[in-house]
Formats: sequence, C-alpha cells, structure tokens
Amino acid sequence: MEASFEQKIQQIKTWLGTGSINIFGLPMSGKDTVGVRLAEAIGGKFLSSGLIIRAMEAMENKNLTGNGELIDTNVFYDWVLPYFDREDLKPYPLVLSSIGRWSGEEDTVMDRAKTAGHEIKAAIVLNVSEADVMNRWETAQTTQDRGARLDDEKPEVFQKRIEEFREKTRPVLLKYHQLGLLVEVAADAERDVVFMNLVEQLWKFSLASTSQ
Repeated sequence: MEASFEQKIQQIKTWLGTGSINIFGLPMSGKDTVGVRLAEAIGGKFLSSGLIIRAMEAMENKNLTGNGELIDTNVFYDWVLPYFDREDLKPYPLVLSSIGRWSGEEDTVMDRAKTAGHEIKAAIVLNVSEADVMNRWETAQTTQDRGARLDDEKPEVFQKRIEEFREKTRPVLLKYHQLGLLVEVAADAERDVVFMNLVEQLWKFSLASTSQ
C-alpha cells in the first residue's frame, strides 16, 4: 500500500532529526516557496541566503547583489553562516534556500552546519529550464508579486543571475552529487505539484539513506 502524505512527512522528519536540507535552483524556480512549505510541514525553520543578504544590505545601506552577481564569499560567510549557531534554531531541522551557492563554499557550509548540529543530509535541485524561468520573470513584471527587488528589475540583471547559477552554482550541485546527497525534483509545474514532487523524492531518498 502506498504511504500517505502524512506518513511520508513523518518518515522525512524522523530521518532528518535536527539536520538540514539545502534547496537549489535557477532564480524563480520556486526555492523559497517550496522551502517555506517544507519547513512548515516538518516542523522546521526556513533560512534563505537571499533573504538574509537583502536584509543585511538594507541594514548596512549597501547594494552588493543588485547587478545580479553573487555576493563575495567572505561577506557571505560573515552574514549567513552565524545563523547555524543560533540557539533558537538548535532544536529544529532546517530547510535552507541556496546556502553556499558559489563553488568552493559548500565545504565550509557543510562543516559549519554539522558542527552546529544541523548536518546537511540532502541537497535538492529544482529542475526547470532557463526559458521557463525567463517566462516566469516576465509574468512577475506584470503581476508585481516579487516586490522591489533590485536583482529582478531589469532583464539583463536577471539574465546575469541565470549565468551566475550556470557558472558558479552548478559545480556545487556536482559536489553534492558526488557525495550522494543530491535529490533532483521536476519543477516545471504548478506550485502544489512541485511541492508534492519534492516530498515524494525526498521521502524515497530518506528511505534509501535509512536502509544503508
């Protein structure tokens, strides 16, 4: 008999403990949307590097990502990594949105997460084409559902974000794949479908990990 949604979520929770799941994908692939939903489903906390960085930029009156480029690694470490050590997050599993997206950052991120009790147990990549995310960007310009984000204002800046993913983040995914931690999820569908795809693939991965 096929496991129910609730049973799949419970299996994921048991397997994950206070560990973490890192979600990657092209800009507008739905990382934060499914990440927040997954965190709520498993009783965890959601951390987005993008949200943290934009908040710090506003606080310090800086614009380090408005041209579409990834933030300098040392600044990323200073601004984002301390979240792993927060006492209020220690009892919870974490769902991460692209924390450590520049090739070379993944080792430091994994080490810091593990030391803090939030070992990264899976990295999810939301698979959607570059053409699809450009279409989503164009739609968002009409609906204005992305807010006043500098890295979403101009097509050339959004295209730069795509290039940064292609050149700097894909090698990160290769590293997770080599470690046996990468879970691929089809994301070229409605949000509810993508979320259910994610739960299904993560459930299967957790079962395989548990049986090893």
